[in-house]
Amino acid sequence: MAATELPDSTPWDHVPPARWTGGNAVALLQGGDELFPRMEAAMAGARREVLLATYILHPDRAGHRMADALTAAAARGVDVRVVVDGFGSHDALEHWRAALAGSGVRFEVFRPLDRWWSWLQPGQLRRLHQKLCVVDGEVAFVGGINVIDDRNDLHHGASEQPRLDFAVELRGPLVPSVHAATRAMWTRAHLGHGWREEVRSLVRSSAPVDETLRLIRRLRGRLTAGERPLPGDESPMLAAFVVRDNIRQRRAIERAYIDAIRAARQRIDLAVPYFYPGRAFRRSLRLAARRGVQVRLLLQGKIDYRIAALAARALYDELRGWGVRIYEYTPAFLHAKVAVVDQEWATVGSSNIDPLSLLLNLEANVMVQDHDFACTLTQRFDAAFAVSTEVQGAPARAGWRGRLQRWFVASCANAYLRLAGITGRY
Repeated sequence: MAATELPDSTPWDHVPPARWTGGNAVALLQGGDELFPRMEAAMAGARREVLLATYILHPDRAGHRMADALTAAAARGVDVRVVVDGFGSHDALEHWRAALAGSGVRFEVFRPLDRWWSWLQPGQLRRLHQKLCVVDGEVAFVGGINVIDDRNDLHHGASEQPRLDFAVELRGPLVPSVHAATRAMWTRAHLGHGWREEVRSLVRSSAPVDETLRLIRRLRGRLTAGERPLPGDESPMLAAFVVRDNIRQRRAIERAYIDAIRAARQRIDLAVPYFYPGRAFRRSLRLAARRGVQVRLLLQGKIDYRIAALAARALYDELRGWGVRIYEYTPAFLHAKVAVVDQEWATVGSSNIDPLSLLLNLEANVMVQDHDFACTLTQRFDAAFAVSTEVQGAPARAGWRGRLQRWFVASCANAYLRLAGITGRY
């Protein structure tokens, strides 16, 4: 099966809608210990282009190894473009600007917070939370793993055990979609700070018409020969690349989850660090449990943000009253955003199940319909459940304290969404 190509007229900001596509090879990777060596090896073999988009690029051992791989590729003449989030990587931006200066790496920041009034703009609450990398249009990496050492937490320091997190290595017809999403993130960041200079250069140009046409062609993002995917692995894995943006695909990831849960007949395993789903998502879980589906949630036991833990625990009694089993992962921090349904459908990505991920942030997940892949992820789930603590005891009745807690969390969530410009109730 030949790889699917995006047409030459594809605009720079266009990400194809999610479609199930066969002929993909999808490999599950656990933690940076498995992911980073694969990414670095792909960059070492890059011939034309490396694109990287990440929420956090941290200047620790893992971050500097990745930076070394990026600069080495740029030194060989490879077009290397990196975009990081202005909030997630805020404290490291000056370090990377200095470290990458003159290296040939084209480094951009998505929605930087470099002026005090930037914090007052509602759009700043919509962050780049995707973790994407594409090399030569042939191999892509998608998941929830930031570029930071697995045993390093930004707020809590070093830990003995690595955080639990996942990504996938992807080859085949879906790679162009990942490429389009990563390219769009870099270009949005580039135009965000470079647009005025582009206009000044255009006005000063001795041939403004030619320069205008050049700028339009670049904005449309015409694909070069190096960006076209090559025929890849012909394995029959069905997969879809699903993004959440604030333009065309606002609820795509949430809908994909709900559709899979509604179709479940035997078992649902879901792991996220931040869990506060909306009413439609909760209803799908309730109906699944009512049908006799075994529903297990793997949530944080080692807490990084107390407000996030409060939000999830406000739902415990309701969920357990439906028959949902809840486990708290305690060996290390949980950062995985993964799910398996009936050992046939699986997803790995960056999206949490909370208002920030489902309604605000830019997110990206890979969905896979493949029994072997789902079984591999199920084995990782079972290993995590085995070292976790199940929430026990009869669910408490909805007393005034529970109702007050639920009201407080819901009020905070809806206030935050209104501040970001989202209307209606979550």
